[in-house]
Amino acid sequence: MGTDVVIHADSTISKDDQSGLQTQLEGIARPRPNKQLFGYPYKVGFYYLFGEPKKPNGFRAWFRNKFGQEPVLASAKAISSNIPIFKATLQNQGYFGSDATGRLKEDGYKARGVYDVDVKQRFYIDSTGVLVDSTPVRKALLGASRRTIIKKGDPYLFDNIKLERERISQSIKQRGFYYFLPDYVAVLADNDTATHRTKLYFAIKPDMPEAAGVPYYIRDVFIYSNYNLSTARNDTNRRRAYQTEQQFHVIDSTRRFDSKLFRDIVTVLPGQRYNSRMQDLTLSRFINVGAFKFVRNRFDPDQQGDSAVLDVHYYLTPYPAKSIRVELDGTSRSTNFNGTQVVVSWRNRNALHRAELLTVNANAGIEFQVGDAGESVTNYRLGADATLSFPRLVAPFRFRYDQRQALPKTNATVGYQTIIRGGLYRINSAQTSFGYAWRQNQQVEHVFQPFNINYVYVPLNSVGDRVYDIITNPDIPQIIRSQYQTTVFLSDQLILSSLYTFNYNSPARSISPNTFRFTANAEAAGNLASLFFRKPLPTDDRKGIFGVPYAQFVRFDANLRYYRQLNPKLTLANRLFAGLGIPYGNYKGYQIPFTKQYFVGGSNSIRAFRPRAIGPGLFTRDTIRNLPPFQDGGGDVKLEANTELRLKFNKYLEGALFVDAGNVWTYYNLENFDGDVETFSSNFYKQIAVGAGVGIRLDLSYFLIRLDLATPLRKPYKTDGNEWVIDKMAFGSPDWRKQNLVFNIGVGYPF
Repeated sequence: MGTDVVIHADSTISKDDQSGLQTQLEGIARPRPNKQLFGYPYKVGFYYLFGEPKKPNGFRAWFRNKFGQEPVLASAKAISSNIPIFKATLQNQGYFGSDATGRLKEDGYKARGVYDVDVKQRFYIDSTGVLVDSTPVRKALLGASRRTIIKKGDPYLFDNIKLERERISQSIKQRGFYYFLPDYVAVLADNDTATHRTKLYFAIKPDMPEAAGVPYYIRDVFIYSNYNLSTARNDTNRRRAYQTEQQFHVIDSTRRFDSKLFRDIVTVLPGQRYNSRMQDLTLSRFINVGAFKFVRNRFDPDQQGDSAVLDVHYYLTPYPAKSIRVELDGTSRSTNFNGTQVVVSWRNRNALHRAELLTVNANAGIEFQVGDAGESVTNYRLGADATLSFPRLVAPFRFRYDQRQALPKTNATVGYQTIIRGGLYRINSAQTSFGYAWRQNQQVEHVFQPFNINYVYVPLNSVGDRVYDIITNPDIPQIIRSQYQTTVFLSDQLILSSLYTFNYNSPARSISPNTFRFTANAEAAGNLASLFFRKPLPTDDRKGIFGVPYAQFVRFDANLRYYRQLNPKLTLANRLFAGLGIPYGNYKGYQIPFTKQYFVGGSNSIRAFRPRAIGPGLFTRDTIRNLPPFQDGGGDVKLEANTELRLKFNKYLEGALFVDAGNVWTYYNLENFDGDVETFSSNFYKQIAVGAGVGIRLDLSYFLIRLDLATPLRKPYKTDGNEWVIDKMAFGSPDWRKQNLVFNIGVGYPF
């Protein structure tokens, strides 16, 4: 029925360490008990439900195999088998000299395994060293030891020692030793039982094969860039090879790819020592450049005089250069908008013969609002865009970046979109951008877009009579009338900006239970334009370009995500977001442009509130009365924090408990909010919205479906004089459920 482990630990071992050892030992005990439901082994019940099968392919056999489970029988042999495993586990974690005993505790026809584990004082690392001589491979070991992951004062962990052996092996292979393996690294431990300290020494095993101690050099590099099985004879004929400036031998009768592509990708160069890091980088670049469907390579070792050499062969099977794809989407939003969209996408994976990716998209869609008592709006969307992505840096000046990382990218985009809000107005936007993305190392990535232009305008001949009725109707809240007036009559704007993004991820192979990701953005708009265009517009006090006011603002935001694995099935996930947008100059006294504003609420934000239903500040949004539809405004300042406890039930099902908090504010005090406090001030903490809920996630391997149910705990606007609404929960009331229970459906984790 299970296993109980009783820990008898030395006084120097903390309660947390004892609890962790108990959980670990109970988890590795064998055999595992039958699955139970409220203490009953229900699968064993299914196993015997219909009796013994009479036919191997009959219903009874099928039911037993599908739903049943053979009973796991108690065995004294299992007890004796677990004891050496427990001892080895404790020794691998530095608890040398620990002991374990076990017995079966019987209760009728049921039994549990009970173990008493005597845990001795733990050993810690005193120092590390290497045993070397003048041979090349042992000199390489000395060089590899300078970046050890095992530090003085760390607890003795065999898993860390295995990682260190793998790291040493990789470092030695990067110094030319093609045949070297982690098994050739010996580890000697010198334990001091008086101080409970361990000295570790790493050495090369004397019985290592001779070939593993020989450094290899690259002789020739052969690239078969149009390889497939049907034309393998022609596409691997070395007589047809041509040689590049880098001395690569390229075999491609079609000359599909410019040879400069291989100069950018291949880092394994003739005449240099073999380096496993460069080999891995070359394969990664061939795969991620997007032009090749299959990538395979082969090394041919040889002897050239006194030197050991390698010939390198890369077999590349290209994708079809051109392809077309059609997507049909259906949407249903929490704002009662339902609709469909069709997207036609055409791609050329080798537009300029150096694996440039040209993507052209065209889309058309319709959305209609239901259940709004005659106030519904039907939206139409038409658009097209094109993106050209270069697997290199394209610039009139040279960029310095780490050549040992993935290929940098240069992206150029242009697009146009029209949105028709039926009976109201038509809004058009054109945008173009140019920028770079590159990796500094495995953890750090940079994105720099020096050139972004976005032009938004509403033709006056597209404005319907209904808009004028809304603007002049005193019964409609001022905020809605102001937003319509701003959107329709003051919407023409030009955004000229530059954007820089910094991304940091914690090391992927770290043994720490803590991981985190950090993203920061900095954007500035209108600075260069303000130097050349200083004359106010005839119809506006703002300055403009060709009659259109340009935006001036700076925007900074940071997004920190922190994950801690509490145990193999339980993870604590956290996110903290802070953003600040400062309109100035041409936009002083305004908000930053709508497309740059911050919003809260929705399935990836504060899930207890519907999208864009919070703020700015204490502004109260009426979600009950039937009001004319409008585009909810956002804020210039945003603070948001989320925490989520994720519990994995099995391979496919996961549960969650979460709490979300945050709000948005404006930078200036705007009159169109009817005097509500919406600017960011020292009292911001009194205006925080808080929500909590539960979730179920279905993990389908390729994607995750998320179902979250949340309710507000604290509303940023006051309700009956009390901001906290915990005591007002009434799950039995239909009206309360309608206004306070928010159901979210999402794909993937919220953060």
